[in-house]
Amino acid sequence: MVRVCAALGLRQCGCAGVGSMNGSAAWCGSTPVLGTENNGEVAEEATLPEVTFSSSKHCRKKVRVGCSLWNRSALSSQSATSLRKLPLETIYLDIQDAADGWSAIRDMVVRGAPAIAIAAALSLAVEAFNLEDFNGTSDDAASFLNKKLEYLVSSRPTAVNLSDAATKLKEVISKAAATASEAQSIFQAYIEAAEIMLKDDVSSNKAIGSYGASFLQHQLKNSKKISILTHCNTGSLATAGYGTALGVIRAVHTEGLLERAYCTETRPFNQGSRLTAFELVHDNIPATLIADSAAAALMKDGRVDAVIVGADRVAANGDTANKIGTYSLALCATNHKIPFYVAAPLTSIDLSLSCGKEIVIEERSPKELTHTHGGLGEQVAASGISVWNPAFDGVIIKIRSDAFDIKDFVQKVDQ
Repeated sequence: MVRVCAALGLRQCGCAGVGSMNGSAAWCGSTPVLGTENNGEVAEEATLPEVTFSSSKHCRKKVRVGCSLWNRSALSSQSATSLRKLPLETIYLDIQDAADGWSAIRDMVVRGAPAIAIAAALSLAVEAFNLEDFNGTSDDAASFLNKKLEYLVSSRPTAVNLSDAATKLKEVISKAAATASEAQSIFQAYIEAAEIMLKDDVSSNKAIGSYGASFLQHQLKNSKKISILTHCNTGSLATAGYGTALGVIRAVHTEGLLERAYCTETRPFNQGSRLTAFELVHDNIPATLIADSAAAALMKDGRVDAVIVGADRVAANGDTANKIGTYSLALCATNHKIPFYVAAPLTSIDLSLSCGKEIVIEERSPKELTHTHGGLGEQVAASGISVWNPAFDGVIIKIRSDAFDIKDFVQKVDQ
């Protein structure tokens, strides 16, 4: 059994934390922490379903990411709604090829910038592993993988982690094709690269949590314990494990420094109420769920010492695209003089974009707003109403007098 942890390939354990208006940090963090039984109750010794490959000749590859299990040996597929059903139901989805991976990502069965990169990389790894009758040359194999990667990147355009992973995997494919004479050598090189990617993601998440906790302790040294507000889900269910922003909260709690974590419901998909609350309860972290619209009142009452969010894409100047509602939180935090931090791995940074205006913002189905359960339930809005449903908004960069150089930071880490 070969453990596979894949996501984005960080050459070194590193990440950049981008502060909005009031704060900045460089954070780098992760470990599997939760799972459920099918009846929705938390198992006594539950762990987040891990990512594994079975390479035995008697068993085809099995991939488990977040709360999705991908088993190539299954004879039929289950409903592709795994993460969409949590926390009341745990369903494992069979992924047989890149097409299944594309659908899982697009339909938000798997979500979270690092996790969708894992899903994409491993769905193609499963397909490559099971191509027993591939009769092409090594060049044919390279072309096959490259086209599949381009297809997978189209599933969700905003998160840079997916395109970053694809770019790195294409480099691996190109190097392998330059020396390999057989197609299987290309496929094997790809699978091994995916394994390294996942391990790197776990390492960076753990570093994010560790550094974030020590940074907050230093910055907020006048507080005996601190309360942190977070948005969306940035934990084990959105990454290879442990999480980015939620990883920092975990580390702060482990250090005995956390008074309380507050998580927003995160409409319309409710990642906060369904997933983040689930992870916090499982870890016995003191936590409170609030409505998205209650964040300003919470800050006004002095209950929040810091706001920490994740990122789907960070431009070269620090502009950050994250789950819709992040911009509102940043403005509220600025108004109440509360430090605001972005915890993200290097793979979320896109130096090819000069600013946030160049980030493509995905727009989701109107049904996610007009129906309950993120579009899966009953209609609640009036028929015929126009809907605008962007999946992301942004965090404004810090004022010019307190600027920071992300490019220089990335170059130093990559050396």
